Order: sequence, then C-alpha cells, then structure tokens
Amino acid sequence: MDFEKMREVIAETVGCDLEKVTREAELEADLGADSLAAMELVMALEEAFDIEVDDSALDQFKTVGDLADYVAEKTA
Repeated sequence: MDFEKMREVIAETVGCDLEKVTREAELEADLGADSLAAMELVMALEEAFDIEVDDSALDQFKTVGDLADYVAEKTA
C-alpha cells in the first residue's frame, strides 16, 4: 500500500494541507472530516486502491493510521 498516495487522496478529498495528513492525525478533529467527507473519502480510497470498504468498518476509522492499516490489509 502506497501511504503517500493515500495521503494525497485524503488531503484532496477532505480539503486539508498534505502536511496535516500523518498516521496520528484524527480524521474529524485534526483534518475536519465530517460524516459526509468521511463517506467521500471512503469512496475515493475504494477507487484509488481498487478495494471495497465494508460499511460496518466505518466506525473504526478515527485516525489516518486506522485507515492506512485497513487499506494495507485489504490490498495485501
């Protein structure tokens, strides 16, 4: 999984600075991703990495690291 590619997708989708997108960054608190932005982000990641994100997994994504681990697992 290409973390840099993922950072770019997150920054573009959420509309934040790339420098803010770190593994520790919280999607809502640090990057300003509300529930609508989170859904758009999931769709963008599905397209960028050719994966399918299970709707029941959405609640577990609090940080960029959570998302990165999930995408890495799905692309392994």
